[in-house]
Amino acid sequence: MTDSPADATPYEVLGVPATADDDALRRAYRRAARESHPDLGGDAQHFRRVQLAWERIGTPAARRAYDAGSRGAFSSSGSGRSGSSGTSGSSGSSTGRPDTGRDDYAPPSARRDTRPRARSHGHPGGRSREVFLQAEREWVGLGDPIEDPYDPTLIRSAPRHIRRLLGEALAEEATASIVSDMGIGVTVWHDLDAGSEGKLDHAVLTPSGLWAVESIDWGAPVRVEHGDIVGETLAPGERPVKELVRAARAVQKQTRVRFTGRLLVVPDSAVEVDVQLVGSPKKPTALVVRRSALGQVLNGVWSPPGSVDVFEIRDRLQQTVRFV
Repeated sequence: MTDSPADATPYEVLGVPATADDDALRRAYRRAARESHPDLGGDAQHFRRVQLAWERIGTPAARRAYDAGSRGAFSSSGSGRSGSSGTSGSSGSSTGRPDTGRDDYAPPSARRDTRPRARSHGHPGGRSREVFLQAEREWVGLGDPIEDPYDPTLIRSAPRHIRRLLGEALAEEATASIVSDMGIGVTVWHDLDAGSEGKLDHAVLTPSGLWAVESIDWGAPVRVEHGDIVGETLAPGERPVKELVRAARAVQKQTRVRFTGRLLVVPDSAVEVDVQLVGSPKKPTALVVRRSALGQVLNGVWSPPGSVDVFEIRDRLQQTVRFV
């Protein structure tokens, strides 16, 4: 588990409602631990999630802290927004927010330091936040006031498909933060209009090429199978790589600028390796990239031979790109 709203809550991991009393919670933990224990034929990764869930809500004090929205002593378990290690830093620093000890789901505040930043156009995570807020209002009840839509207690009580919408916005903002730190030699466009295919999260232009980038957080591990990504928390029929290819092609057709490659950026906890090819090694369909490895990929470690005319591509995109 991480601090991402897309993750299963400790209650969901243990299979009990958040209203369960302490005895029911204890029985659920013992049952889940027994069923998932590797020595009894269970899955080690699931067993670890059960242990983390119990750490977060297994005592009255820990449970009160969790229910109040406090990360407390468990923030070191790895942030869903920034990955478990690498260039993006902690969940506070990766989005320009101070670490308050609470899950901070609100939009990031403006940065106040004067370091050179990448050129940025569009609103990272903006569309995803709009979709999340609309879904949250419908769940709460249309017409009912929501004092703070990003209140941790409210978000944790929401259905997981609504929490995932917020997780996607946070993932896009985390990618934007990493790209921003790459300096003025980089240009990024966010929330590009892909017509009937929806949107493309980011188009990142560096001296190594022009990259079509999607930022996704499913709140659970995923793997590559049969040319796409699969996992227990993906929606039925969801084909992330296929959807990225279609969105990138739609933007290419609109702008007449060809992408060097396509990247799916995921939390570090979602996959076991920094970069994984999807498709043929000679001509991969896409790369699945851990968030902490994104800077290395964009800096050219995985780029095909050759270079691009940054100024020409930037001018053409500026003249032709549309945003959602």
